[in-house]
Parts: sequence; C-alpha cells; structure tokens
Amino acid sequence: MRDFPSCFGENGVQVADASSNSSKTSQNLVNCLYSAELSGRSCVISITWSRNMMGQGLNIGVDDSKNKSLCRVDIKPWLFSKRRGSKTTDAGNSKVDVFWDLTNAKFGSGPEPLEGFFVAVLFDLQIVLLLGDLVKEAHRRTNATPPASNALLLAKREHIFGKKVYSTKAQLRDRGRVHEIMIQSETAGSSDPCLEIRIDKKRVMQVKHLLWKFRGNQTILVDGLPVEVFWDVHNWLFDASTGNAVFMFQSSASTEKTMPSQGLRESELRPVGFSLILYAWKND
Repeated sequence: MRDFPSCFGENGVQVADASSNSSKTSQNLVNCLYSAELSGRSCVISITWSRNMMGQGLNIGVDDSKNKSLCRVDIKPWLFSKRRGSKTTDAGNSKVDVFWDLTNAKFGSGPEPLEGFFVAVLFDLQIVLLLGDLVKEAHRRTNATPPASNALLLAKREHIFGKKVYSTKAQLRDRGRVHEIMIQSETAGSSDPCLEIRIDKKRVMQVKHLLWKFRGNQTILVDGLPVEVFWDVHNWLFDASTGNAVFMFQSSASTEKTMPSQGLRESELRPVGFSLILYAWKND
C-alpha cells in the first residue's frame, strides 16, 4: 500500500489539508469544480458555498484553460447580503454573465442549498452551467434557451462534522445517482480503533487496526462500478484536538492520481473523472 500523501500523481484533483492552516469553526463550506466549454474553449468553473455566524456566502469563479480569471463573483456571508442579482464581465471579445437567485433557497445542515434556487453562468448569452431546481425561472431571467448546460462535475470538496458518525449525500459520478455516504469511526478510547464506510446504509468497507492502517486505499463497487477510496485518519488518532480526517472517493481509474495537499488547484485539473473529498471534523 502506497503512502497516502504520495499515492496520487500530478494529473488529478488537489485539495488543501484544511487542518494545516485554519480551524474547524471556519470550515463550513462546500466547493465544486466544473469543466465547461465556452464557444469551443475549455474552462473551469468554481462554485463555493459557505456559511458562518453572519450568514450564507457564495463565490463563483470562471477560469480559462490557462488559469486566467475570466470572472469572479463574491457574495459575502452577511445576514442582509443580496440574495438575487447578476454580474457581467468582458472576456476578450466575449461576455461572461452570472445570474443567481437565492431568495427562497432552502438549506439543510450544510451551506449548499437543497432547493428553491438557481445559479447560472452564461458565455455569449448561452448557459454553460445551471445549478438548482428553478430551471424555468433561470431561463426567464437570463433570456437563454436550451441546451441549458454542457458542464461536467469534476470534483467536490466538503467539510462534515460528527462524533462517531459522519454523513453526506453526493453523486459519485457526473449525472449519476445521489448516494448517502456514511463514515463511522471507533477511535476515541479504543485499544483497537476501526472505521467503516456505508453507501445507502450498506457496509462497503471496513478498516481494522487503524493504529497501523491510518492511511490507505481500497476499491469498492458503487452501482456496479469501481470507486477508489483513500483515507487519512492520522489526526483523529494522534491530533484529535485540532485535526481532521480526510477521505477521497474517486470514481474513475487513472494511472496518475493526486492526493489532497495544498489548494484546490484548478490549473492542474484534468477530465479524469469525479473526485469527492471529505474533511471529517470531530465535534467536541
């Protein structure tokens, strides 16, 4: 088994180890990266949802294939921030428009809205990314016509919290089924700590003897397709007061993979499949 920090190559998804430079109180965020085509030009669209004591926040970034920023929209997490609006940016001889409406958005335990919203990114009046369930409202507001989006979800990074059980819902491949993912740990006060992972309540993986196997990888099957799971629970075992565990679910096989290291680097993303990265923080 390869060491977790080095078991990924240079062509996959890289994410920051959040425990290295910030506390869990500031980590209530979800970040998604999408690959899209802008009039035949490839780009990466970053959507970051955040929440803190001041309210909800949303950050949208559009970068071209050379990592040049084409557009940035930052809705700061203030209680009375603008929940509906638009922004237009010139990108050479083209135009990037971003529309959003979070007025009636409904949220669960995390910062990402569940329903009652839309976020649309347009390039030369064509929608290249459309999020949310208010599809008709998005088309009305943007004056755009189908096809609605050509974007592919490349990676999702999320912070989850718990004591022994950590759960979230996610698609493990673009446009696939939404699955319930549950991570259950027995680490505190145990002489032989272990963890298990369940998909839709079915146990698909169990790791015993975590004191020796605190980093590793294993392949599971989801919907009949292989998903490679990487874990690093070193901080749970040896730095529980401030550290988090990191889990990565990678739904496509590739000869080169990238371990969570420093920053979700859009410039180093390649369309090698979908990666879900979970930072699991222990609640006090």
